[in-house]
Amino acid sequence: MTASLTPLLTVEGLNIALPPGADRPLAVEGAEFTLYPGRTLCIVGESGSGKSTIADAVIGLLPRPHLRPAAGRILFEGRDLLTLPETAMRRLRGAEIGMVFQEPMAALNPLMKIGAQLEEVLEIHLDLPASERRTRALAALNDVGLPRVEEICDSYPSRLSGGQRQRVVIACAMMLEPKLLICDEPTTALDVTTQAQILALIADLQKRRGTGVLFITHDFGVVSEIADDVIVMRQGLIEEAGPAAQVLRNPASAYTRQLIDAIPTGTAQQRPDPGGAPLLEIEGLRRVYSLPGKLFRAPRQVEALKGISLSLAAGQTIGIVGESGSGKSTLGRLVVGLEKPDGGSLRVKGRPLVAHRFDGRVQMIFQDPFASLNPKISIGETIAIGPITKGVPRAQAWARTEELLELVGLRAEAARRYPHEFSGGQRQRVGIARALAMDPELIVADEPVSALDVSVQAQVLDLFESLQKRLNFAMLFITHDLRVAARMCDQLAVMQRGEIVETGPSHEVLRAPRHTYTRTLLAAIPQLFSQTEREFN
Repeated sequence: MTASLTPLLTVEGLNIALPPGADRPLAVEGAEFTLYPGRTLCIVGESGSGKSTIADAVIGLLPRPHLRPAAGRILFEGRDLLTLPETAMRRLRGAEIGMVFQEPMAALNPLMKIGAQLEEVLEIHLDLPASERRTRALAALNDVGLPRVEEICDSYPSRLSGGQRQRVVIACAMMLEPKLLICDEPTTALDVTTQAQILALIADLQKRRGTGVLFITHDFGVVSEIADDVIVMRQGLIEEAGPAAQVLRNPASAYTRQLIDAIPTGTAQQRPDPGGAPLLEIEGLRRVYSLPGKLFRAPRQVEALKGISLSLAAGQTIGIVGESGSGKSTLGRLVVGLEKPDGGSLRVKGRPLVAHRFDGRVQMIFQDPFASLNPKISIGETIAIGPITKGVPRAQAWARTEELLELVGLRAEAARRYPHEFSGGQRQRVGIARALAMDPELIVADEPVSALDVSVQAQVLDLFESLQKRLNFAMLFITHDLRVAARMCDQLAVMQRGEIVETGPSHEVLRAPRHTYTRTLLAAIPQLFSQTEREFN
């Protein structure tokens, strides 16, 4: 579609003030850009750069008075959004300006079923009968590739996986076909095939409606796939801006080059076989979930794992990759003992896992570090509490905590601070320190870097590698990003619908995949410079 020459969104001299005592006076300083209908503008930058703050300002959801516009204008079709009353902004949200939030559980009401939440959006903005609202809600869920949409409509958010919840949020934002779609890291929790499907949906919406898209991401592969124009932000300032091809191929800023260089290449190196007896042995592992029946609907069983078998040696990393719903996170929860299997066996050092469940030698690093940390307990207490419960004297446990914080790249004084005082990358480092406090022999890392920007992601992956060499723990590394798997893993196990469809050394699986599904995953990875520069007409 030929883009209109009339701007859809114009930001002029935007300053957004931070509260007193913050690390800088302005979260965003002097931001200026223009977005035209049918175009995609990507804003990239590290955590804390101000990119999400701009999105919140446009949609009118800044947490005032802590963050407030201090200067400038945000013009949407000529109207200054900063001067509109809240009643007018409510009419615009959803109908003309849609937003996909980064954290789906923060955007969804945990007490409402999915279908009711989608139908509520339609009820607010459109005069439709209840039956039509239900039909539109089911169609929206089907459009984002969700299975069994009737069942999902009648489910609460807690019953869905992270990737499924993100697709629900995307369906909700796109359902009314807004003129402006703001996407704040919308694909970080999605596997590559679903990500490709969502990006295609957004492109289709642009063609049909001429929607302008403000897309915030740290994934330069996605930027290369979809962007017409790119803004690179750093510490509240626009570091570089221009057409996507120009910024990606010939960046003028050293900072932009640094971000591009931090992208995992997806090339796996051949690694030596550690040898020795297996540390972890999994044989015929099964997990079945029973879903309750409803009126005119019989109870149903879902087999999440169908006879999984693999082994892992000390100091070795096995990557578990696959789409959302493939069973990879279920496997991780079984290995750490958060769930019980319905068949098969789990052994650590030749003994049943239950014998190791309470000795702390099997630890987990969770995908969302903020959700896994108690906001009321200091970082130091969070890390030290495990050893203390095992009988380690408090002074010794606290000294070890400060040592671990230094080891993961934080300062010892961080022990007295609380989770909300850290960035996402720093919180993930805290999660790593907490796992290491128990001197584990096996760590299960469930999507530990998916929510991190590329430079922090590279730092955390380097940290994993150096710590593993130093401490010789084994790692089950769960990820949907094959580029990260190539960077981290000795072996790969590719999962689909509860089964391992391919396994082997990482360099062999990625260089010459045998299974069609593995080839599909590899083909869906966004590639830097995959698109040529598009003409602006």
